[in-house]
Amino acid sequence: MKIKQSAGSRIFDICNTVFMILLMFIMLYPVYYIAIVSISGGREVLAGTVAFYPKAITLESYKLVFANADIFTAYGNTFLYTGVGTFVNILMTMLCAYPLAQPKLPGKSVIMKIIVFTMFFSGGMIPSYLLIKQLHLLNSIWAIVLPGAISTYNMILARTFLMGLPHGLVESAYLDGANDFQVFYKIMLPLSKPIIATLVLFYAVGHWNSYMDALLYLNDKSLYPLQLTLRNMIVQGQMGGAAMEAGSSNDFVAVETTLKCATIMIATLPILMVYPFVQKYFVKGVMVGSLKG
Repeated sequence: MKIKQSAGSRIFDICNTVFMILLMFIMLYPVYYIAIVSISGGREVLAGTVAFYPKAITLESYKLVFANADIFTAYGNTFLYTGVGTFVNILMTMLCAYPLAQPKLPGKSVIMKIIVFTMFFSGGMIPSYLLIKQLHLLNSIWAIVLPGAISTYNMILARTFLMGLPHGLVESAYLDGANDFQVFYKIMLPLSKPIIATLVLFYAVGHWNSYMDALLYLNDKSLYPLQLTLRNMIVQGQMGGAAMEAGSSNDFVAVETTLKCATIMIATLPILMVYPFVQKYFVKGVMVGSLKG
C-alpha cells in the first residue's frame, strides 16, 4: 500500500531535491570547468567564451605539461611517498588502536587523554623542522613519511571500530593458545577491512595532496612530489617558457591558463579514480565512528 503524502511533505521533498541538485552543481562545476578549459583552445579561453562546454578542443596543453621531464619524476616520487606512507600509517594506526580497544589495558584512559591532547596542541613548525634535522631525515623519504605516521583522529576511528567487534573472539583465541600478535594478525585485521579501506583513503589522499612537508624538508629537486612540482609551475610561473613557445604574446595568458588547468587535472584524476572502489567501505567506516565514541 502506498502511503499518501501530504502537500507539505511533497513540497519539502521538491525543495530538498532542488537544493541537493544546486549543491551538486556548485560542487561539481569547478572541476568540470577546469576540465573543459584544459582541452580548449587558448584564444577561446582568452575571449571568455568557454563556460559550459569546450571549444576548439585540443590536447596541446597536456602535451606541453608532459614535455617537462620533472612531471614524470614527481609522479614517481608521489606514488612512492603515497604507497610507503599509507602502509606505515595503516600499520602504526592499527598497532596503536588494537591495544587501546582492549577493556583490560592498564592505564588506558590516561593514554587516551595524552593522545587526544596531541589533537589540539603541537610543537609548531620550527621545532618540528629542528627535530627532523637533528634526526638526519632531511632530503629523504622518511621526512615525508614518519612525521605523520599516525593521525589521532584516524586512530580513534580504528579504535572505535575494533571496540565494536565481539570480544569473545579474542578470548576464544587466547584459550586456543594464540598470543596477542596472532590475534591481531589472524583475527582482528581480517575483520577490520572496512575501517582499513576507509583509513587507506584518508591517508592516501593526504599524502597525494601534501606539499608542505616536502616544501619544508626537501631541497633536492629530484625528490619533489607531484604537488610541489605543480605548485612551482603554477605559482612561480615556471611553465612560462613552454607556454611562450605555443603562440604569440596575445596567446600567452590564455595558454598559461589552459596549462594550469591541465596540471590540476593531471594531479587530481588518479586519486578520483581510486575513490569509487573504496566508497562502500568509506561510508561504513565513517558511520562506525559516528555511532560510538
